[in-house]
Amino acid sequence: MTPQPPPRTFIVHVEDRPGVLSRVISLFRRRAYNIDSLTVANTENASLSRITLVMAADEREARLLEANLYKLIEVLYVEHATPQGQVSRELALIKVRASEETRPAVLQVCEVFRARAIDVTPTSMVMELTGAPDKIDGLIEMLRPHGIIELARTGTVAMARGPQSPLTALLETPPPGKAA
Repeated sequence: MTPQPPPRTFIVHVEDRPGVLSRVISLFRRRAYNIDSLTVANTENASLSRITLVMAADEREARLLEANLYKLIEVLYVEHATPQGQVSRELALIKVRASEETRPAVLQVCEVFRARAIDVTPTSMVMELTGAPDKIDGLIEMLRPHGIIELARTGTVAMARGPQSPLTALLETPPPGKAA
């Protein structure tokens, strides 16, 4: 059996216009790539959006995908983030069965992961956890014996480490032929 390629995180900075996300996703669909995580949101610049994609890919596939993303006119910058060069987090809401008798055990598990209860009913609890995807996976596995009723995850958001946005230089550089 072929080993699964490692997960790759791409942070794609795009113009905030209708249809851009569809074009980016179509690029993945045409090449039969499976997206493990996808988040999209506005950035510090109102005219830009940030798409964070996580997928399994080897180095060659990652370079090819990055090159193909740059072929889309609305793509301004692509970061192929490495685990060492990024900070990434995910949010999960987990609704779990928790009667009066089992609630202390559920809370004990959640305390280990630093999850917090955000809703409590006589028969269930909704827990909130922010952290690395592996941490969230761990909490889910520990809560499974108690009975997970519902689960919602945001998907990974990531940002490069360091003092500056990679877009700062790009946006501050005047177009060719224009004075600063």
